Amino acid sequence: MTSGPPQTPTGHPGGVHRSLVRLRARNSVVLVLASAAGLAMFLWPLFTTPVPTAMAHSSDAPLVFVVILPVMIAVVLSELTSGGIDTKALAMLGVLSAVNAALRPLGAGTAGIETVFFMLVLAGRVFGPGFGFVLGCTSLFASALLTAGIGPWLPFQMIASAWVGLGAGLLPRRVRGRAEIAVLAGYGIFAAYFFGFLMNMWFWPYVSQGTQLDFVAGDPLLDNLHRFAVFTLTTSTLGWDTGRALTNTVVILLAGPAVLAVLRRAARRAAFDDPVEFEPLRPGQGRWRPGRA
Repeated sequence: MTSGPPQTPTGHPGGVHRSLVRLRARNSVVLVLASAAGLAMFLWPLFTTPVPTAMAHSSDAPLVFVVILPVMIAVVLSELTSGGIDTKALAMLGVLSAVNAALRPLGAGTAGIETVFFMLVLAGRVFGPGFGFVLGCTSLFASALLTAGIGPWLPFQMIASAWVGLGAGLLPRRVRGRAEIAVLAGYGIFAAYFFGFLMNMWFWPYVSQGTQLDFVAGDPLLDNLHRFAVFTLTTSTLGWDTGRALTNTVVILLAGPAVLAVLRRAARRAAFDDPVEFEPLRPGQGRWRPGRA
């Protein structure tokens, strides 16, 4: 067994973060294509004439499940079979998904107070964009099972949250200390409004309120976007989205340093990058130890 390169204080060679789901070229292509498909599912009404229904997207939401869940599974399984993710990383994914599922009912969305996003942002920051993407999917799915919140909105929530976790993992890596907390708090604010924007778009074209803010099929794209911007500002930005942004900011500023330290310590002690190697059995004894090939 050969020794590895010198370790930084975080235990990762030459870096400060661990990508538990490493995005190689093939995974990046899959995620880009899936994200493009998900974005198209949000925005396609702007480019066509939708038929109003009692429950928005009741017919195409299952199609989004077909897109999202296989992508999540493909990322995990492809990395698992190629040695890019081990059982410890999968265990971490399960633990954080369960934590997020338990945190979400605490706010229940009252006045925009949602406690699920801060952990998603911090975990994506520490463990990388691929892990953040998968965690966003699994967290919302697990919380929907826990709160009986399964409906046609769920796949849209899953991909929107996956993008939040993905973006957190793509933030500049060399920022540390107070500057890092400030960047994460700023990203938490952006994520709050970004999530609200997307979740408004999934139903807005199908809601007819008899006002000037309704979607008008066949109108120029910019006119409909203007109506949507005013609709979002007056119905959610000043209430739900701002409440979500304030929650993210306060929790990240107060608990962010401690949670980041815990996650990084867990990553260092778990030695996610160290494969398990077995030494040849000697007469009467046998042992294994983690190490680098």
